[in-house]
Amino acid sequence: MARMTPSEAMVETLVANGVTDSFGIMGSAFMDAMDIFTPAGIRLIPVVHEQGAGHMADGYSRVSGRHGVCIAQNGPGITNFVTAIAAAYWAHSPVVCITPETGTNTQWLGGFQEAQQLPFFETITKYQVTVTNNSRMAEYTARCFDRAMLENGPTQLNIPRDLFYGDIDCEIPEPIRIERAAGGAESLKEAAEILANAEFPVMISGGGVVLGDAYDEAIAISEQLGLPVVNSYLHNDSFPASHPNWCGPLGYQGSKAGMKLIAKADVVLALGTRLGPFGTLPQHGLDYWPKNAKIIQIDCNPKMLGLVKKVDVAICGDAKAAANALMELMEGKPAKCLDNRAEREAEVAAEKAAWEKELDEWIHERDDYSMEMIEEQTGEEGSYLHPRQVLRELEKAMPADVMVSTDIGNINSVSNSYLRFERPRSFFAAMAFGNCGYALPTMIGAKVAAPERPGISYAGDGAWGMSMMEIMTCVREDIPVTSIVFHNRQWGAEKKNQVDFYNRRFVAGELENPSFAEIARSMGAQGVTVDKLEDVGPALKAALNDQMENRKTTVIEIMCTRELGDPFRRDALSKPVRHLEKYKDYV
Repeated sequence: MARMTPSEAMVETLVANGVTDSFGIMGSAFMDAMDIFTPAGIRLIPVVHEQGAGHMADGYSRVSGRHGVCIAQNGPGITNFVTAIAAAYWAHSPVVCITPETGTNTQWLGGFQEAQQLPFFETITKYQVTVTNNSRMAEYTARCFDRAMLENGPTQLNIPRDLFYGDIDCEIPEPIRIERAAGGAESLKEAAEILANAEFPVMISGGGVVLGDAYDEAIAISEQLGLPVVNSYLHNDSFPASHPNWCGPLGYQGSKAGMKLIAKADVVLALGTRLGPFGTLPQHGLDYWPKNAKIIQIDCNPKMLGLVKKVDVAICGDAKAAANALMELMEGKPAKCLDNRAEREAEVAAEKAAWEKELDEWIHERDDYSMEMIEEQTGEEGSYLHPRQVLRELEKAMPADVMVSTDIGNINSVSNSYLRFERPRSFFAAMAFGNCGYALPTMIGAKVAAPERPGISYAGDGAWGMSMMEIMTCVREDIPVTSIVFHNRQWGAEKKNQVDFYNRRFVAGELENPSFAEIARSMGAQGVTVDKLEDVGPALKAALNDQMENRKTTVIEIMCTRELGDPFRRDALSKPVRHLEKYKDYV
């Protein structure tokens, strides 16, 4: 037990958990602790908006596997965290959100910047605690860090501002890390028996493969049984794209090859995935989820097992440990799928080749509305590029160790077909929460954690407006990133619904924007406008070179046509019905 202040206890607990970077905006509510961040070796990176800080903490944790930390002033600074913490919750990121609060001597009086801060985060955190006695500061701080890792999600440490002060006798707890098991022995044996009798097994490699550091094991079990592998939705970095067994991602705008192959499966090994509803919906006109296959689901959260899809074997276990256990059980066991391995491998290669050929020839969208937009814009001043061609050129120009974050929107969603990775912790999408303004700040956090890797963010012009001010953070704090802005002058994802369901009655979907390249330059970054297809790849390569060699942030504004890819889902809306006479034409 050592004599210290509560501020020192909190900061020393951060140090014990390996914290070297945090994100937020300074505030008087935690200034006593913030004052000793620097001698403790902790950098507080000031952002433009607290939502950006939360996303940066998310990106930091997703690429590093360590905690991300965000902190801000009580009241409005904390409410600005809410969207980012919700996104981190659905990304399963161990973000510790530190929320200083109104002092205990003035709570419930309606004072300046007062709010009840726990309810805001109640359903989007794994653990919450308010420091009620300053002598327990280190205990509660440590527990937030431990629970974030244990439960794979954000936690909230709420601290009344007066409890940073005083004198306490305190011991700094050591971090608790729990070894995860492979799962129940009988369930694993049953899974191995099912796999041994499978003739066309397919594996889904999910986010748990990345979070659980099971990348090598996923490759190994795939090679042991010759398993075709599909990525779960928005986890394109869970299996190497250059591997012959890789078949691409499932879900919205995913790989037709992967969908056609899993549709033929008699057994599906779902490794480290909750099989989320959005990632198994029909796509490209294919209702691909196999109706008669036996499903083996492995997830570290027992609440996810069988929640979305009916399963035959549910294994509550760590993806890495479970994969190793299954490989050991399968060793020397006669597996039917090995008898037809060459035939299956040929089929996989053929489906992949057909899909790549289709992507090469899929220059633009072919629906009536998109064709009209393409024809209309051909005569407009300036050049507008087909998004699919742009995405293909960007894909070709990316280095092998790239990190990419994507925002929400029509073109960003189409990019799911084109984003391929060779290592884990490389792809950071907004996941199930699906909020706009995610990509740039998340990539800033990722870049802080991995400055040796090139970082790229994708955003449409609508979503870009929500976070582009964080380019100032890049410039001020010397955190170089490269941002791609698809400038098609519309809220494309939702506008597609107006095309399909509302007879092209466009309400609030059009965006007439200034030049985002010029705005970037005004913030001290480099700004480039691209309106020729042959310039897309060279522009990205030049920006990445400037990022890595000269520490320059670049915004590449790519002028795109107003064509639109398929909607997120066709079952979410219905054709409108109107009963009142004044609205009879609005059908």
